[in-house]
Amino acid sequence: MSGRYLTLGRSGILVPERIKASYEGAAEGRRSSNWDAPDTGVNSLIMPALRNLRSRSRSAVRNDPYAANVIDKRVSNLIGTGITPHPRLLDKAIRKVMQELWEDWVDEADADQLTDFYGLQALVARTVEQSGECFIRLRPRRLEDGYAVPLQLQCLSPEFVPHDKFEMTRFGNVIRAGIEFNAMGRRVAYWCYRNHPSDKSSLNVGYNQLVRIPAEQMLHVFEPLEPGQLRGVPRLAPVLKRLRSLDNFDDAVLFRQEVANLFAGFVRKPSPDGPPQLDPLTGAPVKYDRDGFTPMVGLEPGTMQELLPGEQVEFSDPPDAGNNYPDFMRQQLMAAAGSGLPYELMTGDMQGVNDRAIRVVLTEFRRRLEQLQFQVYVHQLCRPVRKAWLDMAVLAGALDLPDYAQRRREYQRTRWVPQGWAYIHPVQDVQSRSMEIAAGFASRSEVCLRNGTDAEVVDEENAADIARAKALGLNYSSLPAVEDDPDESGDKGKK
Repeated sequence: MSGRYLTLGRSGILVPERIKASYEGAAEGRRSSNWDAPDTGVNSLIMPALRNLRSRSRSAVRNDPYAANVIDKRVSNLIGTGITPHPRLLDKAIRKVMQELWEDWVDEADADQLTDFYGLQALVARTVEQSGECFIRLRPRRLEDGYAVPLQLQCLSPEFVPHDKFEMTRFGNVIRAGIEFNAMGRRVAYWCYRNHPSDKSSLNVGYNQLVRIPAEQMLHVFEPLEPGQLRGVPRLAPVLKRLRSLDNFDDAVLFRQEVANLFAGFVRKPSPDGPPQLDPLTGAPVKYDRDGFTPMVGLEPGTMQELLPGEQVEFSDPPDAGNNYPDFMRQQLMAAAGSGLPYELMTGDMQGVNDRAIRVVLTEFRRRLEQLQFQVYVHQLCRPVRKAWLDMAVLAGALDLPDYAQRRREYQRTRWVPQGWAYIHPVQDVQSRSMEIAAGFASRSEVCLRNGTDAEVVDEENAADIARAKALGLNYSSLPAVEDDPDESGDKGKK
């Protein structure tokens, strides 16, 4: 009975045959003998491979046009012109002061002074997509430095925090992958190099000196894919091998075509007997190339080449790339779209795609990016920066909020709005949103936020446009209709 219903698995455990056969993916027969699927923890899998994954991902982005396009398209759609804050305070005056101070600070946010805060968002997103993660250090500044708010952000590549640092501290904390945890498992510090450990331009000054940075001064941005994951994985990790094989194949086909097209034709001539051959047009001896036997015959449009007696011309018929080359490349690139970018955007190939199909593709792509925008970049980057900025603004006296300590959570409530998606069908999309507002399914404020704008700013601009048009005696059909004040019209009638 036991021999009939029980089998000995590879792990040495008796497995019921019926249960074992119910999941074909768990079968251990001949077809699955080379299926290597380790069941170790996520960090044990990531750490040994992280160095190669980063370097190969960066190499692919530098040299492979498809890989570069994946990163460029994802960053431009994730961040665009920036994810902007909209305070949720009810006091309009305080909101206005906070927004003006924020706009002044945005231009000074970068510690390297190369871009603004929204440019840093794009840089962080590019680093996360290309290398798997990014660190941002909050750098307080002195009041006499003259910044709107004495705070700047320093963007650090993943190598600054060594992923191979594992040890116990003398205070009982644990350092795992360069991150220090306390007894409760909370991040309390990051161990960071003073300079990039692989950057030779820094003259190796402090390249091996680790500094303990409190967790309150460091932000770690990455997408966790499994519970307990400590470090991020590059976006191209699942498709790196396929992209490299595809690039090698495409390059081999291109090189074969280049070599084949070097020969336009061949001249057959009889064995040389008698005096040297002369060019029939110039009378000069026939010019031979360096190998001493191949005549140099140049081809130009409209050329009529006279041949010597007994010579024949045979034009070369080089092989093409093959009938299955386009289909093969298309199929492989579709598989390479596992990088998170649709095939149509990755290659620009819209063959056989109508507007409804591309709308479905873009909708799914945007839904995925919105998930990353709010669950990764807003949560791990934008909110912590905003909180640190508000705290520093109040401490430095840039914002006069006497009750900030009591109402800190209320002041920090902010809605982050990414750049709005472009219309696929402008007329249809605007009409559908107008119908949503008219039916009460959405407010004008919500629709404006979807577009990345503020309804209050839009209203103020519309009011200013109307007032200016009236003052100049202009009448544009594009201006919103505003009824005249009956009191003002009555006063004018009495006068």
